[in-house]
Amino acid sequence: MSTPDALSAVDPTIDPETVATVRAEVLDAARTMYERGLVEGTAGNVSGRISPELVVVTPSSLSYRAMTIEDLVVVDLDGRTVAGERSPTSEKSLHLECYRRYPEVQGVVHCHARYSSMFAVSGRSIPAGIDEFVIYIGGDVRCAPYQQSGTDGLAHAVAAELADRSAALMANHGLVCVGKSVDDALHSALVVEHNAQIMWGAEDLGGVVPLPDSAVRDFTNIYAYVRGETWPRP
Repeated sequence: MSTPDALSAVDPTIDPETVATVRAEVLDAARTMYERGLVEGTAGNVSGRISPELVVVTPSSLSYRAMTIEDLVVVDLDGRTVAGERSPTSEKSLHLECYRRYPEVQGVVHCHARYSSMFAVSGRSIPAGIDEFVIYIGGDVRCAPYQQSGTDGLAHAVAAELADRSAALMANHGLVCVGKSVDDALHSALVVEHNAQIMWGAEDLGGVVPLPDSAVRDFTNIYAYVRGETWPRP
């Protein structure tokens, strides 16, 4: 593990207490993601911002059960490894593009949740058929056009869908969620997957009945207010 001095040499604003807290949150979120069935094997990845210029990410191809704090990797927003002995996740471009575009984003979770992935593979948005879902996520979870895994093209396509949402689908792939913290991003992933299962079931009952336009407008405004006023900014 790197020393605080090594990290502060890259980013003088670094706070050692924040570094320790975010590392712990990333590891806990990765394990919870696996335990809750949002991923299988070593798929998926988690990250958290530790300063305006530095991010902690999970490593590539390592079991979540075996993963420790020491296995996490610190990278800068250009993707250069600052600390850590392992290779960062192959999807680091996706995480870093979210942080570069949205300074309020402090955590990113990418998973292959079953029902959400069904919508992603079919190229369909997940409807926001429940009013609270709009408050938490911002509206329908849109599906970004297909781009190959691990590429900058994928990073740009998916991040573009997150300007006014906490979640986006990756066509033929999975789900990405952002949040005001690592825990918040993980919570969004769990909320989206729960909603996706409900929407999938509603299709068998005759289809999803859309929320009234006025309700969508009001709850979208609440999401925008919460993200704009309560998510941290540098």
